[in-house]
Amino acid sequence: MSAQHRPMKFSTFNLFHQFEGMTVREVYDYNLELAEYVEELGFDGFWVAEHHFRDYGTIPCTPALLSYIAARTERLRLGTGIVVLPLHNPVHIAEQIAQLDVLSGGRVDFGIGRGYQSVEFESFGLDLAEARDRFNESLEVIQGLWTRDDFQHEGKYYRTGTINLVPKPVQQPHPPVYVAAVSPETVELYASRGLPILADPAAPFKKVGRAAEAWHAAAANAGLDRPDVDLVVSRSVYVAPTIEQARTDQERFEKSFDRARIFNKQSAPIDSSTGEIAKGFEYWQDRYLKGGSVGNDFRWEQLEVIGDPERVIGQIRMLQEFGFSQLMCDFGSTRPVPLEQMKQTLKFFAEEVIPAFR
Repeated sequence: MSAQHRPMKFSTFNLFHQFEGMTVREVYDYNLELAEYVEELGFDGFWVAEHHFRDYGTIPCTPALLSYIAARTERLRLGTGIVVLPLHNPVHIAEQIAQLDVLSGGRVDFGIGRGYQSVEFESFGLDLAEARDRFNESLEVIQGLWTRDDFQHEGKYYRTGTINLVPKPVQQPHPPVYVAAVSPETVELYASRGLPILADPAAPFKKVGRAAEAWHAAAANAGLDRPDVDLVVSRSVYVAPTIEQARTDQERFEKSFDRARIFNKQSAPIDSSTGEIAKGFEYWQDRYLKGGSVGNDFRWEQLEVIGDPERVIGQIRMLQEFGFSQLMCDFGSTRPVPLEQMKQTLKFFAEEVIPAFR
């Protein structure tokens, strides 16, 4: 089956951002109700973000939160979007994700990345410049623990005794692994190992299109481009009854978005010893230190899935033709949207857009 003919799946991205005037418990209650609602509406998955020490995302332990959601849902796929591997002992992550897979009946999607926020790495006493190497070694340990008995590892950053993991995951050989990546060299590296990508929501359509093309080419060359492998693309998504309403709403959304709470030096990958962008993170220079500011026209044409149902369906078909088979929809996690209004947004999308892909 060619990439563009793979069925499109739809999931939601949930930052669990704490807005002014909300307690953390209220943040949790809001998003937990949405988890049950998106399952009712027919969405395929629910992804949650890991962040530490800030109100920009209030989930420090995604497996624990998803275990709670697993008990409140029956069918919904449960995604880590993402686990920041360098911040954790890989043995603990292997155990926690395997346990979650058992409890959920094999519904885990394991999204991972190397992270980027300087405040998180410094607070854990880690060198941000080591993030990529720690990530690669951690993934090696986790996959080894899931798939091999009497596993043992002796590496630069991690060492284990001889381990037989208990429990092991339900899904075989292990839960699907999605690597946050968009640069061609990173995409090709993981494609050659058969690991699908999770494409950055801040990368324009052309860039994610090139990433998907590079992934499928490299995976096919390695004999690993299978029909059951999903490439995931994350986008800001909004559908309104008319184009005019969507444009008006987009301008209103931008005014309610406190960009400084997200794009700042705490979020940027700064090497504290030099005060400059950490080695290996040059891609983030403009995106974070310059405030990540883009105009409404750019977001409308090149970044967001937005418009009336016809336009949104067309944009999703474009992503499908690029080679993606799952759209992770951020319906407004960085702006304060009342619960009932968010439910209306989700319902309209589920009724007007998703049926075109079923």
